[in-house]
Amino acid sequence: MTILFDGVCNFCNASINFIIDRDSKNIFQFAALQSEVGQELLQKYHLKTTDFDTIILINDENKIYQKSDAALEIARNLDGFWKIFYVFKILPSFLRNPIYDLVARNRYRIFGRTDACRIPTPELKARFL
Repeated sequence: MTILFDGVCNFCNASINFIIDRDSKNIFQFAALQSEVGQELLQKYHLKTTDFDTIILINDENKIYQKSDAALEIARNLDGFWKIFYVFKILPSFLRNPIYDLVARNRYRIFGRTDACRIPTPELKARFL
């Protein structure tokens, strides 16, 4: 499964670190939305290539998840009790996504941003596309 994330968002980078630490089976691969690979995947799946306000999960069957759906699918595949958050899937996305959108709109103001996409450590390099 591939996670596309905003590579200049501090909150997004922290979220990727969180996922990596709880993904002992190495289920996920990662690409910044701004990267060449990220842009190619966005174009391939006819998604917007600018104004990154969501995390995107592409599963092994090429199904696309965005916003809270992506977050819940990711949680479902993490180690430990994080799977329990998948129970929120029973709520329709029109109830979940406004909360997601609120955080997304304010993420730079609250958490800051960097000038460049994250560079993975040598150990993690294989998991980044």
